[in-house]
Amino acid sequence: MASGNRLDWVDMAKGISIFLVVMMYAASSVGEDTGGVGALHWAIAFATPFRMPEFFLISGLFLSQVIDRPWNAYADRRVVHYLYFYALWAVIHIVFKVGLLATDPVGAVEQIAWAVVQPYGVLWFIYMLAAVSAVTKLLHDLKAPVWGVFGIAAILQVADIHTGSYLVDQFAEYFVFFYAGYVLAPHLFRLAGWATDHAALALVGLLVWAVLNAALVFSPGFAMHPIHPVMGYAGLPGLHLLLALVGTAALCTIAALLTRLPFMDWLRWMGSKSLVIYVAFVLPMGISRTLLIKLGMDEPTVLSLLIMAISIVSPLVLYWIVQRIGFGRFLFDRPDWAHLPGTGRRAAPIATPAE
Repeated sequence: MASGNRLDWVDMAKGISIFLVVMMYAASSVGEDTGGVGALHWAIAFATPFRMPEFFLISGLFLSQVIDRPWNAYADRRVVHYLYFYALWAVIHIVFKVGLLATDPVGAVEQIAWAVVQPYGVLWFIYMLAAVSAVTKLLHDLKAPVWGVFGIAAILQVADIHTGSYLVDQFAEYFVFFYAGYVLAPHLFRLAGWATDHAALALVGLLVWAVLNAALVFSPGFAMHPIHPVMGYAGLPGLHLLLALVGTAALCTIAALLTRLPFMDWLRWMGSKSLVIYVAFVLPMGISRTLLIKLGMDEPTVLSLLIMAISIVSPLVLYWIVQRIGFGRFLFDRPDWAHLPGTGRRAAPIATPAE
């Protein structure tokens, strides 16, 4: 199924991914502030192997359609696009949290400077999308063997690299999943089509996957902590990579099945605005968490659910207001001046197109 030039199941997958990401931050922040563990902590523990890999993989699905473009056009769409929103929202987050709330303007300036080389906060994902997109294009132009690159990327992920540089470490951890979206796209599209036509068999396969994933996550070595759970056997090098790839395929299958249910169309729409939510959910999350805790609410599950709902809805409300009044569109629509010369200089919405 398609909506305009977008595939419904891709947006549905993005909706699931942003839902899981916001859920993780809501649960971990509540755990950090209250020391409690709620139902959302257990849901996030189950999703740990594939939660962020899915986001990277989906972002690489349509890369084959643009990777042969000239560098100028490619960089405008796949690098500058992300860096614009990263820079803008990093400044907004730092100025608000450090400059205003912490009344530390000097510290804010320092953090803005560091954000150039060290991906800032939750926005690290957008920074890394620009980085992995640029590297993939470079390797493509150098005619590097696709499966050789995939193998090296897998080795980097399994190596569990810790250099002290967040940029280097996150690249090593997640490049393989972005590249997997690029090289495995035809197989994933076929899988989604098959799942739509064979729902019963797909559900059986998903049940088997869910049982195996849960068994490996909650196996010996698992530890539930208020901030971040520690996986059992699922955290082992190699097995973690395998579970991440299988889990992302499972989420693509789930997304394809959900497109058959009209009442779930809200999740598809939310997925089409996933980056709108991603850049703007942190501030309402922090504010709502502080207010709700001050009001005496400390039950982890209820508190996490409320914060998650507020964090998802608030950016969408802001986006709707901006579109209605026409002021502040630069927050979500890249202005003409933020395009590279010769690329058309058209307004580019933050929601990633299915190119």
